[in-house]
Amino acid sequence: MNWFGKQKPKGKKSKSAKAVAADGPAAASPASAPAAPTPAPSPAPAAAKAAATPAPTPTPTPTPTPVRPKAARETPRAPAFPGFQSTATDEVDMHGADRFTAARLRLRRAFTPAQPINERWLFAGRRGLLAKLIRSIEDERLHTIVYGPRGIGKTSLLHVVAEAARDARYLLSYISCGADATFDAIFRTVAGDIPLMFHEAYGPTSAEAERGGVVADLLGPNPVSPQRASEICAKVVGTRALVIVDEFDRCTSHDFRRDVVEFLKNLSDRSVRVQLVIAGVAENLDDLLESGVLLQRNVVALEVPPMTTDELKDLLGIGQDISGLTFEPVAADILVGAAHGMPYVASLLAQHAALAALADARLQVQAQDVRAAIDEALAQMSGRMPRTAVTQLTTMTEDAPENLLGGLARLALADNGRFTLEDINASASSALEGARLTAFVERMAREGGPIFPVEGEAGRYAFTDASIAPYLWLLAFSRTAAGKTAASPRRPAASEAR
Repeated sequence: MNWFGKQKPKGKKSKSAKAVAADGPAAASPASAPAAPTPAPSPAPAAAKAAATPAPTPTPTPTPTPVRPKAARETPRAPAFPGFQSTATDEVDMHGADRFTAARLRLRRAFTPAQPINERWLFAGRRGLLAKLIRSIEDERLHTIVYGPRGIGKTSLLHVVAEAARDARYLLSYISCGADATFDAIFRTVAGDIPLMFHEAYGPTSAEAERGGVVADLLGPNPVSPQRASEICAKVVGTRALVIVDEFDRCTSHDFRRDVVEFLKNLSDRSVRVQLVIAGVAENLDDLLESGVLLQRNVVALEVPPMTTDELKDLLGIGQDISGLTFEPVAADILVGAAHGMPYVASLLAQHAALAALADARLQVQAQDVRAAIDEALAQMSGRMPRTAVTQLTTMTEDAPENLLGGLARLALADNGRFTLEDINASASSALEGARLTAFVERMAREGGPIFPVEGEAGRYAFTDASIAPYLWLLAFSRTAAGKTAASPRRPAASEAR
């Protein structure tokens, strides 16, 4: 039975226009789909209509989005808070590590301006000086005095010599002097490094030697005199001992220096198997030892000179090999010119320049990085100077042209912090420039500037602080030659200056 009446013939509409619109396009196009089957009978038209109409879905109330002020939306995100890049054991977080992190770790070994070189494979240049020092110890059996300006590489040289002595099975004592050093304390340290098995009165089979006794056990409570110390050293047999006394200039005690000189003299009069190497900051031996000391025939003095251009490039090349960074040729030339033969300054500038490149996500150091490194080095140097020296320098740099300051600093660096009026006139580009610089030096010395006349040496001057000369050189270099390949200014030969 057809509950909906007679079936309408094909081709005629069975729905009203309103129903077609409600059903959508598919209902309006029956030709595009097969005829639908006859629907099941419904109890009543009203009930069928109610069942076909779905229940309305409630519309959720939207949560309002807070609107930030305009200024807050435009503020960029703050950079990451600074932190350490690795642990105390030099380990890094592998999840956040990249090639720049690895390069930063290697850089810590490549350039170490705050620490001396203590491994020979890191030692740059100075092969001739190193060979001469070893020859004086091993072949000539000499005691050696090593001197030179601060930052010239004396301690690095001594560390490499110490490593070579250990390899040759020397008994080694390495001592760094303090301001309150005494001869008694120094020698007790040396005696503590000499086993009793090498004392002629004991030997390797003695009970004391087998218990690990040392020569210091024989000293007793009374202070050790230079005479007794030399007598004990004369009893060392079966080996050789090398005593390195570094930072000798730090102790200004007259008694200490007098005792060391007497000890040297006593050792020189004996055939002993203990040799001394004494090193310190000084212009000459009178500054390091007692004034007027005459060296014995088995004592030699070695001055550590500035590094040559090739030696500085060697230093830079070793650092590049270790760190994996490279210096562009222009950057390397600027750095070598700014270092002016000082390995400390070269290492300092190389370290800061490399860090600047890494901060910019580069493994190649450019000229701009070296310029930034020079500014950083100047800030560090001025921060270490006494306040009086900084004040004096401020006045000095305001009164003098930069080219005059650079020339003055160059002369001082070439002569261990000192210079003469003859040097000034000989190195000046013209007689007028020489006269201007001479007048400026005399006025600074007269008015209490950072320059003072050296007592007992007419026409000879020095800076009041050892760090002033390298600071002035870098300052003048940064303002007149930064970004250019600048060669170090010429220093007159001795025949020209005098």
